[in-house]
Amino acid sequence: MENGGWNIGDYEVARRQFRLEVPERFNWARDVVERWAQDPHKLAMWWIDDHGNEKKLTFRHFVDRSARLGGALQKAGVRPGDRVIVFLGRVPEWWETMLACFRIGAVAAPGTVLLTPRDLRYRFELAGPAAVITDEAGARKVDEVREQFPGIKAFLTTGPAREGWTAYEDALAAAEPAPYADTHRDDPALLYFTSGTTGYPKMVLHTQSYPVGHRVTGELWIDLKPTDLHWNISDTGWAKAAWSSLCGPWNAGAAVFVHQPKGGFDARRTLDILSTYPITTLCGAPTIYRSLVLEDLSRWKFPTLRHCVGAGEPLNPEVIHTWREATGLTIRDGYGQTETVCLVANFPTIEVRPGSMGKPSPGFEVAIVDDQGNVLPPGQEGNIAVKVEPERPIGMFVGYWQNEEATRSTRIGPWYITGDRGYMDEDGYFWFVGRADDVILSSGYRIGPFEVESALLEHDAVAESAVVSSPDPVRGEIVKAFVVLAPGYSPSPELVTELQEHVKRVTAPYKYPREIEFVDSLPKTISGKIRRVELREREWKKKQGAR
Repeated sequence: MENGGWNIGDYEVARRQFRLEVPERFNWARDVVERWAQDPHKLAMWWIDDHGNEKKLTFRHFVDRSARLGGALQKAGVRPGDRVIVFLGRVPEWWETMLACFRIGAVAAPGTVLLTPRDLRYRFELAGPAAVITDEAGARKVDEVREQFPGIKAFLTTGPAREGWTAYEDALAAAEPAPYADTHRDDPALLYFTSGTTGYPKMVLHTQSYPVGHRVTGELWIDLKPTDLHWNISDTGWAKAAWSSLCGPWNAGAAVFVHQPKGGFDARRTLDILSTYPITTLCGAPTIYRSLVLEDLSRWKFPTLRHCVGAGEPLNPEVIHTWREATGLTIRDGYGQTETVCLVANFPTIEVRPGSMGKPSPGFEVAIVDDQGNVLPPGQEGNIAVKVEPERPIGMFVGYWQNEEATRSTRIGPWYITGDRGYMDEDGYFWFVGRADDVILSSGYRIGPFEVESALLEHDAVAESAVVSSPDPVRGEIVKAFVVLAPGYSPSPELVTELQEHVKRVTAPYKYPREIEFVDSLPKTISGKIRRVELREREWKKKQGAR
């Protein structure tokens, strides 16, 4: 793998010179992770939970354990190209399983521990797995549907032994280490489910070369080095874990910090951890940062923290400002998808313009195009697109598993269309408007929800907000905001008016929410993205049903 001699201090030089090259025969576990394991003492993971347990694990540990797990899977009949469903929490066994799949050429298909039996049935039908690896709670869910899938060869659980399941540790103890499969760089390696903000999730297929694309993510955007301890506050079930908990850090030889919570996200516990452990770099979804800045940040100090990034959806400028005022650090947004690696980012060497996605990643041609694939000039809204012909950049997905129609629908000529809307300014910074389906059309105006949500968040009373369209007989659609109030505030008609006037002052008046509904929480995907589609569908059904 070569980086083309990228001078990280010069973004424009990097854009001209950067390239990634992957040998034809390539296996990420062998050619990257095994290399770091040559130092038997090199730290790969610092793991803690909320019960006082703590582990420091080396790269050698993960290589040796994944070799035995690979042997156990092979012994059960798992072959190269077979799918392995894995849904585990933030435990070392998840990393071991991912490495084992890379090692033997199997295709890992991660999922969140929150999957229901119905979710599992859908995933099993689509993926056709040869093996399932999960914990005790997951095994109970699988047992509700497993009889429908006689082709599954191996059921491994990290929990106590149960009928029909092999205990994870027993499987490793009885297995010989598997040799590395001599995989091709284009062999299938990962099937990630999209986070499902609209409709049923699709399965995104990546190859053995995909992790190399995350050198952009890890080394260039997150600025990781072999001496770093990186904390990505993310569930293991979505692609952000590949970005920032597995491929990005371990490409760079950085150790990952992992916290397995006993419950849901706790902002104060997170800040306590951040101030106690020698964490140097941090990645979190906007939901995380929005929760953290609601606390009195002056109570904590973060002596080792040097770099912060955010991903999942755009981070509101006021959150960036509050965090910087408290920590001296600027949260640098990055943009990409389950289908990609980091496509656009506020890289360490460029000026951050709060609210902007940043500039295109070296190695990727990103543009704003119209519905015919024509590149639009600065300032004009259109489709955020990535050029994938004549050559597909390393890190781009191959297609949607067993869904050629959906794969074709993402293409306009040589461009992959992300499904997001945005614009580029005169200086080459990209700005997010919204998902194509989220854009609100009101009296001829196109209104992106993000700008309205950001305006609302500038008001002290607002902890979170989600903006969607609501049907209107005169305007076609109006802007409606669902608002979660900050502590100390209560819903009232006066507060509705105050928030509306506030939005009129800080953004174009036509964008203000004509309706505001106060709610206790917002529906979200497991990755922390607000499910505006759920709110929008509920709103339209309610309004149209009332007519």
